[in-house]
Amino acid sequence: MVGVHGELLEMGAGGGAVDPGQCIDAAQPDRRVARNQDDEGGGEVLDGAWAGQGSDPERLEHGVGRRLEGGQERPLVGTDRADGRDGFHRSTVASRIVRAAVCNELGPPSVLRVEERPDPEPGPGEVAVAVEAAGVNYVDGLFVAGQYQIKPKLPFVPGSEVAGHVVAVGPDVRAVAVGDRVLASVGLGGFASRVVVPAASAIALPEGMDAARAATFTQSYSTCLFALRDRAHAAPGESVLVLGAGGGVGLAAIGVARALACRVMGVASSADKRDAALAAGAEAVLDPAAESLKDAARAWAGGTGVDLVVDPIGGALAEPSLRALGDRGRYLVIGFASGDIPSVPLNQVLLRNRSVIGIDWGIWAMTHPAEQRALLGDLLDMVAAGTLDPVRPAEYPLDNVSGALDDLLGRRAVGKIALVP
Repeated sequence: MVGVHGELLEMGAGGGAVDPGQCIDAAQPDRRVARNQDDEGGGEVLDGAWAGQGSDPERLEHGVGRRLEGGQERPLVGTDRADGRDGFHRSTVASRIVRAAVCNELGPPSVLRVEERPDPEPGPGEVAVAVEAAGVNYVDGLFVAGQYQIKPKLPFVPGSEVAGHVVAVGPDVRAVAVGDRVLASVGLGGFASRVVVPAASAIALPEGMDAARAATFTQSYSTCLFALRDRAHAAPGESVLVLGAGGGVGLAAIGVARALACRVMGVASSADKRDAALAAGAEAVLDPAAESLKDAARAWAGGTGVDLVVDPIGGALAEPSLRALGDRGRYLVIGFASGDIPSVPLNQVLLRNRSVIGIDWGIWAMTHPAEQRALLGDLLDMVAAGTLDPVRPAEYPLDNVSGALDDLLGRRAVGKIALVP
């Protein structure tokens, strides 16, 4: 699931694997857009899926995240699992109580209620993680509102990114031990004090990386490294124009571009977001309401135009950003936080041999799990080496999950948000 869709190596409610065929795209049939869940506009895949293409019914999957009632079998994502199991987690009667933000009805964030739920033990190949922080993404609001392509059966627990420490391991688990500090992608179920995930999706944290930053890391930073390094082949010294520079994806794009030795200009709609972009490493920022984006970006890049545009926003800023590109410039389409899928004059792509590149990290990660694991490893190595410093998110208590989602959807948040159980 969501790219805006998690480490996406093994994403399913309660830790089940998601088949690549269950991925979804982000554009709604009526042109409502599942905006990038991390971006400034409050608008992933998706990161989430994140990136806004037409919906394909064959890629939708229902029945994700059915509830476990004390000691009973729990459907994960269906009856067929990639690991050959029958789709049920057979657990003992729960011995602990988990606090979780539960969606019992569809609607605004205010419908969420923090409840106590039974806690299953990890089965073969699984580990239990005590959640220290859970990332809040735009797609979580879409799930709660019933506006996302996947329609989990009620009740369900939203949340796809968590970080914490391992408290129990299932039979046959050898690579992960109790006490290990990890991050994990869970598909659904992350807004809880404890989750069970496949051991393979529990990724060790580098020394010094706190839980809040880890829980808001995988989707945004994987998207940006995939976009800039793997799709656009950004080279040291190239100039990068980042739209939505004060949001989660925007700040991640700044950090990744700087780690790749690129120059960065950030575009953001408010002073606090522009300040955040500068703090993240942008050498210049601009207010698109106060000056010509095209002219300012070209002047900053030396007069000939920028080399790359990172766009998780879409809308009215798309065309002037495209026109700001120089010779052989690359325009990276990540999402549509504005809610509007732009139409651009294709002659502007032809002129100066420009390219427009789609970034569907979520689907790629699910269909290339080994490559995604390597990409995430590269990112964590950058963190360990000090060349990449993930931005610290705003922290909200789990009991204020509604407020956290409201602030994200209302575009009041700068950067990412993490829930603390």
